[in-house]
Amino acid sequence: MHPIPSRRRWIGIACAALCAAPLAWASGYPEKPVKLVVPYPPGGPTDIVARVVAQKLQEQMGQPFVVDNRPGAGANIGAEAVARSAPDGYTLVVATTAHAINPSLFAKLNYSITKDFAPISQLTSGPLVIVTSPATPANNVKELIALAKSRQGGLNYASSGNGQSTHLSAELFSAMAGVKMAHVPYKGSAPALTDVMGGQADLMFDTMLSSMPHVKAGKLKALAVTSSQRSPSAPDIPTVAESGLPGYEAIAWNGLLAPAGTPPEVVNRLNAELKKVLENPEVKQRFEAQGFSAAWDTPAAYGKFLQAEVDKWGKVVKTSGAKID
Repeated sequence: MHPIPSRRRWIGIACAALCAAPLAWASGYPEKPVKLVVPYPPGGPTDIVARVVAQKLQEQMGQPFVVDNRPGAGANIGAEAVARSAPDGYTLVVATTAHAINPSLFAKLNYSITKDFAPISQLTSGPLVIVTSPATPANNVKELIALAKSRQGGLNYASSGNGQSTHLSAELFSAMAGVKMAHVPYKGSAPALTDVMGGQADLMFDTMLSSMPHVKAGKLKALAVTSSQRSPSAPDIPTVAESGLPGYEAIAWNGLLAPAGTPPEVVNRLNAELKKVLENPEVKQRFEAQGFSAAWDTPAAYGKFLQAEVDKWGKVVKTSGAKID
């Protein structure tokens, strides 16, 4: 007869089983398709990034990674849907700078970007670019600041919408430079850029993806990029910081989040796979074509970055007076 295990031994067996279960789960993940929710329409920068990442994760992990576009309400509809999803690693959201802005911009949100999600990794980082009409007399940031100070009432700038990064990056600039600039919001970058090219708006802080084709065609003039380092996509364009406004930085980014409570083993598995994706030369090249750089980070570091972005843009929103009910 086998001796009956002691109580201590039963506890040891149970602990060993519990410890082994998460490891087995992580090694078997994913066992079915994974959904990547993109809170924007198809074809935009975030959608393009998501589809590149989804394709590579599918190749590496052996299960479909399906992009699900859920646009609306300033990117809040898609984010809220994922926040309320099962925390099992099978529904993820591609977050952007807008999700760091929205907590202070919207009077009410039905989710918290810092409490209702488990950070996985940043995906990309890229600057905006300050563009003007070729007829504008300013050719660099110093001259733009001087022009704004010399004009009665300052300058007016276009944006792709109230509360967007194209709006608040300009507000941060005007606050740091001590100049007056009137905001003219549009429904998207295309009509805004049209008016900048036509001289109806003095300037715009826009994504490189939508602006650079017009710059290369000679229809717009690029004065500076908003990142702390020059962009690999346009190395000849100086940064705002180096060309007249030290300390200025405003970047557009994408990152991957899971619902809060997702097992750490699953988060870490995804993070490790994303490291491979973002180190892939083909992926880096495709991102650079969109004006982005690949930007892998650990879950902890991405969580700190996300909180810092929420704090930073909260101050800018408060100063600007922007609000959406």
